[in-house]
Amino acid sequence: MHKNPFISGIKTGLFLQLAVGPVFFYIVGISIESNFTNSLLAVLAVTIADYIYIALSIIGIGKLLQKERIKRNFGLLSSIILMLFGIMILYKGLGHISQPQQISSFVWTPLNSFMSAFILTISSPLTIVFWSSIFSAKAIENNYRRNALFLFGVGAGSATFIFLSLAMAVLAILKTNIPDLMVQIMNCLVGLILIYYGVMRSITFIKGNRSESENS
Repeated sequence: MHKNPFISGIKTGLFLQLAVGPVFFYIVGISIESNFTNSLLAVLAVTIADYIYIALSIIGIGKLLQKERIKRNFGLLSSIILMLFGIMILYKGLGHISQPQQISSFVWTPLNSFMSAFILTISSPLTIVFWSSIFSAKAIENNYRRNALFLFGVGAGSATFIFLSLAMAVLAILKTNIPDLMVQIMNCLVGLILIYYGVMRSITFIKGNRSESENS
């Protein structure tokens, strides 16, 4: 008896969500700094970006971004974007800690929450390479044809929204009992984590470019 590809997609997607990355921490930063509505819009943006890459993976365009030079160039760009977002969050958190009475000029809104999360997610070519690898493995493992693979992709993409929205809802409830100073410290930690991810990715892609130049 074959498993329902949609349910299988949800289960696979939820399992993969356990490996939290920079996008997760970025949305955590939005949730800590603002409210559940803004973080939910960010979650929606990430889900849409995932679905775009899922569709491209099913079509087969993912193979284009598996080329090393293209992947490294886009990867370096996404690393820079990641560091910039991290610096922004860290700067804002430190500003609140050093001058708690100062009102920040930057305020999270549904629009900038959505757009920034979308840019952060869509700018990473690793996302489409990741989904392409998953779909290739599942297509072989379960002998999925195009329609079944489509249903699997819909299920896997929905897992992004399910996991992140529930996580942010829990965080929104818990943060009401957290002192403002601790909230800003957590915000700074989120910024540092994003910067760390960006720096480590940049180093990896730069080393890849150097190795390619030496071998050419």
